[in-house]
Amino acid sequence: MSLAGRAVMALGLAGLLGAGAVACRGDNELSGSVSELFPVTDVSRVEIRRNPEALQVSYFRNNGLDVDLVARLTVDTEGVDLKPGTKVQLGGTTPSGRDRASVVHVAAGEPARAFTQVERGDLVLDEGGNVGEATRGDFSLSFKKGDGYGAGRSMEGTFNSMALDAGFGPDLGDVVVDAPAP
Repeated sequence: MSLAGRAVMALGLAGLLGAGAVACRGDNELSGSVSELFPVTDVSRVEIRRNPEALQVSYFRNNGLDVDLVARLTVDTEGVDLKPGTKVQLGGTTPSGRDRASVVHVAAGEPARAFTQVERGDLVLDEGGNVGEATRGDFSLSFKKGDGYGAGRSMEGTFNSMALDAGFGPDLGDVVVDAPAP
């Protein structure tokens, strides 16, 4: 086989191996260059919250007696039909001008850190997405370059958990008992 033929074969094999590695990613994993800022491995649980305005995916890690919020991705769903198979763009803003996505990190003994704005990326649900449904999907994003926490870095994740209600509770001062007031 010629040198050119071997090179093409090697590239094809590398492409197949790379595709296989992506397809074999497990549930509830985080990765990306944000790992240079804090550990993203050893996620102990993932919590998904949903309400009519947002989808929130939180990755937690046991840290001795504490539990770290490794990362919380919040996606504003204004103007988005969030259903399985739909690719939601995470960069930019909603029709009303709010950031489409935001990310925070809170480790025990450290201040909460809000990442700089998401420059680009997407989120795709494979199944679920509504309260009470098993919800599985993945996301990939990069943060804007410049100043700010996480600037110029990337984050990828997979998630699989039951979507919990992130509904709004009673407003301050609302009566929450069923008995009439005297």
